[in-house]
Amino acid sequence: MPQYPGGSEALRKFIDSELRYPDLALERMIEGQVHVSYTVSNEGHVEDVEVVNGIGHGCDEEAIRVISLLKYAPADNHGVKVRSSMRTRINFRLPHAPAPVLNYTVTSEPAKQKPAIKPVGGNNYGYTITFGDNT
Repeated sequence: MPQYPGGSEALRKFIDSELRYPDLALERMIEGQVHVSYTVSNEGHVEDVEVVNGIGHGCDEEAIRVISLLKYAPADNHGVKVRSSMRTRINFRLPHAPAPVLNYTVTSEPAKQKPAIKPVGGNNYGYTITFGDNT
């Protein structure tokens, strides 16, 4: 079988770094896996990329684009380079918003003094209001 340079972990890192979440899938909150089959030529180039099981909303097309970027080390069978069929799944997971960071400061204010209590019955005020003609 053809080997991706660096192994399966490097393959996963490459896919994750190149994958762009489609806008339509983001708008509609679509998540899932896209299963892709393809052929690796005797020179290590990816050909005949097909979606075996897709989720749509632009994710299938994005999976095909990313898989088409791959370059494998050619496989050989007893010195003869061969074409190989491969399958890979690409995970589409919605990006999670980072948790909000709350910054707060606690300060203390000096205690406010209450206004002085006024004694009851001290000053009296009166008003006279006149309406009309006083003739």
